[in-house]
Amino acid sequence: MEQKIERLIAWLRERVQEAGMNGAIVGISGGIDSAVVAHLIKRAFPNNSLGLIMPCKSNPKDKEDALKVVESCGIDYHVIDLTETHRVLFGEIEKQLKEKGQWNEQAARLGDANTRARLRMTTLYAVANNYGYLVVGTDNAAEWHTGYFTKYGDGGVDLVPLVHFTKGEVREMARILGVPEEIITKAPSAGLWEGQTDENEMGTTYDMIDKYLKGEPIPERDREIIERLHERSHHKRQLAIAPPKF
Repeated sequence: MEQKIERLIAWLRERVQEAGMNGAIVGISGGIDSAVVAHLIKRAFPNNSLGLIMPCKSNPKDKEDALKVVESCGIDYHVIDLTETHRVLFGEIEKQLKEKGQWNEQAARLGDANTRARLRMTTLYAVANNYGYLVVGTDNAAEWHTGYFTKYGDGGVDLVPLVHFTKGEVREMARILGVPEEIITKAPSAGLWEGQTDENEMGTTYDMIDKYLKGEPIPERDREIIERLHERSHHKRQLAIAPPKF
C-alpha cells in the first residue's frame, strides 16, 4: 500500500503538470475518503494544495472533524459556509413550483441534498479557478460502482485517485497516511440529513460491496442490491449522451 500511495502521488503530479495547472484542491467533509485525498494532495503539492470546508445545513461535528483532518496533514484551507446560499436558492425553487401547484414533497429531501452537493462542486471550481488548481474527487471503488455520488455534485471533479480502491483499502491507506483514527472509524455518511448513513441508504454494507468487487461470495440479497444499484446508476458514469450524427 505504501508503494501504491507513492504511485498515486506521482500520478497526481503528472496529471496536474499535463493540464498546465498549479496544484490541487479537495472538499474536506470530515469523512475518511476526503481525508485521504487531502493527505495525498498535500504530499503531492506541499505548497500548492488546498482543502475547502463547506458547511451547508451540516452537523457542526462534520466541521470539527474536517478541521482535525486539516491539522493532521497541515494542508492550507478555507471555510465557506453555503447554508444561506442554499436556503435562498432552494427556497426560490420551492416557491416557484408551489405557485404552479407542481411541488413534489416526496422528492424534496433528495432534491435538497443533491443541490447541496452541486453547490459544493460549484464552489470548489470557483476557488480552483482562482488558484489554477484541479479539483480532486473522493469517490472510492464501492461508491463508483454503486453510483453512490451526486451526478455533477461530488461526481463533478477532474481527478478520481481513489476510484480503484475498495473502502477497506482506503482505510488501510488512511492509517499509513496518518489520518486520525476517529475519522477512520467514523460511520460513513454524506451528511445529507439527520441520522443519515451511507450503508443504511444503500441497503448493504461497504464490506459486502468490497467482497463483491473482489469476486468473493456474498449473500444473494446483497448481490442483488449491489447489481441493481450499479445498473440504475449507469448514466452517472457516462458523459452526457449525444445522438449519432445525422
